Amino acid sequence: MVLDGPIADIAARLDAMAPDARRTLVTSLDRAAQRELYGKADPGIDLDWLVGDGPPLTEVVYDGRNTLPVLPPFRRFQKRFCRPDNGSDRLYGYNEGASRRLLGPGYFVATAADSGVVIDYAAVPDGPVVPGWPRVVPNSQGLQRFVFLGTRDLLRRVCVHVCVGAAYKGDRPLDHYFVLCRR
Repeated sequence: MVLDGPIADIAARLDAMAPDARRTLVTSLDRAAQRELYGKADPGIDLDWLVGDGPPLTEVVYDGRNTLPVLPPFRRFQKRFCRPDNGSDRLYGYNEGASRRLLGPGYFVATAADSGVVIDYAAVPDGPVVPGWPRVVPNSQGLQRFVFLGTRDLLRRVCVHVCVGAAYKGDRPLDHYFVLCRR
């Protein structure tokens, strides 16, 4: 199976796949597979890995699947990232998917840490975002507070195009995971 073995072997197999096949595979992983992948993944991920060396306010899209106990259409989503235009060492982003109209965009600020990239929903962009993105609103507002407020995600690298994350409320792991595959 593609996800058997050490992370270096998994990465090589995923990197060798066609983009559509890789995305289909990783966005079909269930909770057990995502948990196992997270345990094997490399915390050596940084902000440049997520967005490359493109200019500020350039959107980079990742297709994802989470393990939240929601209806299947709500498990598929996108995380969209960009560099801010102020030169700071962080990224801006939000969540796009079927739940956005109901919950809100779930804006976040991503920063690098020794344990991976931290996606912090307590912080929201404080400057311009990509033209066409939804209006920035704090996660303490509306229904999104029930999902995003107090939540942090920790990302780890799987291969050139894939990372996996774990969700936390404060410092408490939630045993919910998600995989992201770069477009």
